[in-house]
Amino acid sequence: MTLIDINTGLASAAAAGITRPLDPIASDPAEIRAAFGRFPSGIAALCADIDGVPTGLVATSFSVGVSYDPPLVLFSVQNSSTTWPVLREAGRIGVSILGSEHAAIAMQLASRKGDRFAGIETMGSDDGAIFIHGSPLWMECEIVSETPAGDHKIVLLEVKALRVEDQTEPLIYHSAAFRNLAAAS
Repeated sequence: MTLIDINTGLASAAAAGITRPLDPIASDPAEIRAAFGRFPSGIAALCADIDGVPTGLVATSFSVGVSYDPPLVLFSVQNSSTTWPVLREAGRIGVSILGSEHAAIAMQLASRKGDRFAGIETMGSDDGAIFIHGSPLWMECEIVSETPAGDHKIVLLEVKALRVEDQTEPLIYHSAAFRNLAAAS
């Protein structure tokens, strides 16, 4: 990959064989999704007990460190989600950052049919949050706000409690595939 030096601009880009440094935004959402997929991300399972039924969804658009005081995290959810309107009724939502061994669990929780929680080892809090065993990070959260953002909503959550498992590596999602984290050499 060739990087463009902003000080020398397009002349350096042309010398490097790049004739057009940026492409116009495609009208096909699949092309935009593929381009955004070049950004690696962790995978969060957001789960809670809703009237005795485990309910959850998976988000790769999860971000920590929005604020440290109070501790805030966020994710985005499609407006077309049928799970979010149910899950958002929870008093507390369990956020499990999925671990390197959770690829099958991520697919199962993201499925639109069948029992999403069948065979998955979970733990619940007194406030109804559900956590996935084997995750490197658990956060018990409350919804602070929802903001419309195109075909998604941005959901801001306040972290009320957490647990870190230092010996477990996260699962990574990149270019439409699950990957494991590796240290750079």
